Amino acid sequence: MKLLLLLSLVALAQCLVSRIPLRRGKSLRQSLQEHGLLQHYLKQHPDNVAAKYFPTRFSVEPLQNYLDNEYFGTISIGTPAQKFTVIFDTGSSNLWVPSVYCSSLACSNHNRFNPAHSSTFVSTNESVSIAYGTGSMTGILGYDTVTVAGIKVLNQIFGLAETEPGDFFYYSPFDGILGLAFPSIASSGATPVFDNMMTEGLVAKDLFSVYLSKDGQSGSFVLFGAIDYSYTTEGISWIPLSAETYWQITMDRVSIGGDSVACSFGCQAIVDTGTSLLAVPNGALSSILSALGANSNGEINCQAVDTLPSVVFHINGKAFPVPPSAYVIESDGYCVLGFQGMNVPTESGELWILGDVFIREYYVIFDRANNMVGLSRLP
Repeated sequence: MKLLLLLSLVALAQCLVSRIPLRRGKSLRQSLQEHGLLQHYLKQHPDNVAAKYFPTRFSVEPLQNYLDNEYFGTISIGTPAQKFTVIFDTGSSNLWVPSVYCSSLACSNHNRFNPAHSSTFVSTNESVSIAYGTGSMTGILGYDTVTVAGIKVLNQIFGLAETEPGDFFYYSPFDGILGLAFPSIASSGATPVFDNMMTEGLVAKDLFSVYLSKDGQSGSFVLFGAIDYSYTTEGISWIPLSAETYWQITMDRVSIGGDSVACSFGCQAIVDTGTSLLAVPNGALSSILSALGANSNGEINCQAVDTLPSVVFHINGKAFPVPPSAYVIESDGYCVLGFQGMNVPTESGELWILGDVFIREYYVIFDRANNMVGLSRLP
């Protein structure tokens, strides 16, 4: 009897753990470049990565945050299931996908949700608008079954896009966004998908974890409800959150070659899977580029890459290095540092964004039960 009970508990635990594979594909920047549209895009969309983190009456998601994103996963919405490719974004909280009501060119070559084809869809009269700087994703809110890696979330609120900002979105490799940050920053007060997973008891633990592969097309994943300890052989460093909005933590300082180069008196940082690069305050960017021997555009001699030092992020009393193999991006024989400037002051100091350049070096655990981020260095 005891053995039967144990086997039942093991089976139940396995049902409450779901891994969704992320595929690494062509970024929006690469697609625009191939079509000769990148420079035109950048002129129309002045780079302002900081806009995502400004409090406004709308949720703000600048497209630039997703310009270099290469990791995408598949979810389904409705009964029967309609599939969508999304970015799993720890820097936002809403779920939205294109709908059949969308008349924008950007929607024409993406999967579009048709509520008439879902027996479980429930409509609302509520609208949603998510600003992108030069335009907005506008639409309506609805409820339906959302399936993520086998987890069925009933009555999940989501946005059905009716307009999408600019024709450039036509070239994006993803259909929509699934936000994994806190409810406090969700547009229109929508409950995030993971919050409903927790409330409905669909995950074994109130946490999820992320692994982004450094090379190749496969291997990346988001794991809901569990930690894959095969990725934590170096141990886990737990860092308390400084705010329950984004996955925000306090950083002690940043050093290169043993010398502090930025954040000398502490600053704030957000661990954000929806931002590809390392976004840093403009003043800190100048110091980092100078210390690494790059020009003002972040360009560096490719032959010098092997001699560059690691950039070390000191967090909660521990050092988290990012080597040049991670922060130098090579394309067509040119090398550029994976840092971009921005300025977002907070009550607790300047703000940094630790995007995919950082996350690829660490297995990251997002723990809602204890409001902590866990980092484990990858081999």
